Amino acid sequence: MFQYLSKLLPPFFYPLGLSCLLLLIGVFTFWRRDWGRRLSFACVLTALLLLLLSSNKALSDSAVRSLEWRYRADQTTLPKADAIVVLGGGIQAQLPPRTWPEVAEEGDRVIYGARLYRAGLAPWLVMSGGRVDWLGVGGPPESGDMAALAEAMGVPRRAILEEPSSFNTYENARNVKAILQERGLRRVLLVTSALHMPRSLAIFAKQGIEAIPATTDYLAVESQARKNAWEAGIDWLPNADALRNTSRALREYVGLGVYKLRGWL
Repeated sequence: MFQYLSKLLPPFFYPLGLSCLLLLIGVFTFWRRDWGRRLSFACVLTALLLLLLSSNKALSDSAVRSLEWRYRADQTTLPKADAIVVLGGGIQAQLPPRTWPEVAEEGDRVIYGARLYRAGLAPWLVMSGGRVDWLGVGGPPESGDMAALAEAMGVPRRAILEEPSSFNTYENARNVKAILQERGLRRVLLVTSALHMPRSLAIFAKQGIEAIPATTDYLAVESQARKNAWEAGIDWLPNADALRNTSRALREYVGLGVYKLRGWL
């Protein structure tokens, strides 16, 4: 139930869903004499401001950096560990017309995990992730697709361990802990998206796992060139990607709050 509610309810708290909700209220209250029109105007104005601010690239990048830049790490500075743990969430199932599991943006996790293994930083690569059958779109566990992609990148199948039962980050940590304990593994390199790392690292620490952040999939990067006034001004125009990134950052902050209340971190 928690899994489905976590997908059904949050969109109404993010900028796009909340703006749509406010606009609907505005439409239905517009015909209600004076008080209704005042409420309608307030809802429409709030929705407009919410969309303008959340789709602003400058503000979006700031929100993203507040999470992503907490654990910046380079492959050359990472120590050796007992295992590399890669969290799922970036692989799309092999469903028609796809002929192979496809890599989404967060699929950098699998690529980076395979790179770390091939660099000799750990003898095991643990792929963690199930797959929710959401509205009839499911497929086999994501861990299997992740393993297939890592194998295609040169990681031997004997070095890959799969954890196919987790549907959220808390379950990732809990189920991976059991695998580590079974094999006597202690220290791991934790591979996940930069935006997701603060929550993931806190959950793994709560489970008593010694996890070292191996961060990838950055959305906000350092600019290599100074922007002129014209280029800087463009950042303040509405941008669909900025709206999406703002929502992703808010989702992580909401997740941190919910997981804290549940005692998961």
